[in-house]
Amino acid sequence: MEKSILITGCSSGIGLCAAETLKNKGYRVFATARKQQDIKKLTQMGFESFLLDLDHSDTLNNTVSQILDKTGGTLYALFNNSGYGIPGAVEDLTRDMIRTQFETNVFSTIELTNLVLPVMRKQGYGRIIQNCSMLGIIAMPYRGAYNASKFALEGFSNTLRLELRSSPIHVSILEPGPIVTNFRSNAFKNYKENLADKSSHYEHVYKSMEKEIIHRASEKLPFAVSPQAVIKKLIHALENPHPKAHYFIGFPAHLFAILRRLLPDFALDWVIATACKREMQWQKKQ
Repeated sequence: MEKSILITGCSSGIGLCAAETLKNKGYRVFATARKQQDIKKLTQMGFESFLLDLDHSDTLNNTVSQILDKTGGTLYALFNNSGYGIPGAVEDLTRDMIRTQFETNVFSTIELTNLVLPVMRKQGYGRIIQNCSMLGIIAMPYRGAYNASKFALEGFSNTLRLELRSSPIHVSILEPGPIVTNFRSNAFKNYKENLADKSSHYEHVYKSMEKEIIHRASEKLPFAVSPQAVIKKLIHALENPHPKAHYFIGFPAHLFAILRRLLPDFALDWVIATACKREMQWQKKQ
């Protein structure tokens, strides 16, 4: 059986690392990205690459159809890796900002999953792997839109796993903590576009965070692991006969998964506040 896999968000980071590793392992990798220049780069690297703008249903349908034409109508796995973050306090989030966050991180992910499920059901096998986040199991301040989108993806994915229990299709969720990727710098760009020039009760917090991000741009986040740590869990989810429902990646993800089960809310809030003490201290200076 040919193990073909569709991966979203392959321009860099986890997606690119996954595409390279799985291709070297013999998978037929369909590497997608939303920018034409990234498709060109991926093609030059030897991938079968397709344009996939997750915010547009037509692109999703066209790309899935093209891939299925190449495979003869089969697909072993889907790795929903794409996602990004819009930072900001909840009271500063507009409806459009929240909608944009959910379009990519939730709505498109579920729509793409639903496009390949009939194929997997017909062929009698399949793996759906969602790249979520530890912020889908605990919330942290000034990340409200991203937190909520990942909590929503958790809910959809857990429900889907239950609905597919009697089928040969497995659903797994990856829960990374901090990863060494461009995610932080991309989130900073979204902050600059949405909040940097707007009046806010949290203006001092944002300015302090901005200085910190610029100052530490080249530094590794505490406890951050490489994308390869995610790929190790991805391979287990793809190849183990009995894949796990959840894979926690990195020390913070493991720690908060345990604390969420053990601690009452007020205690967990204290732990999170302590973990985010710099942000909390910035807020108190207002």
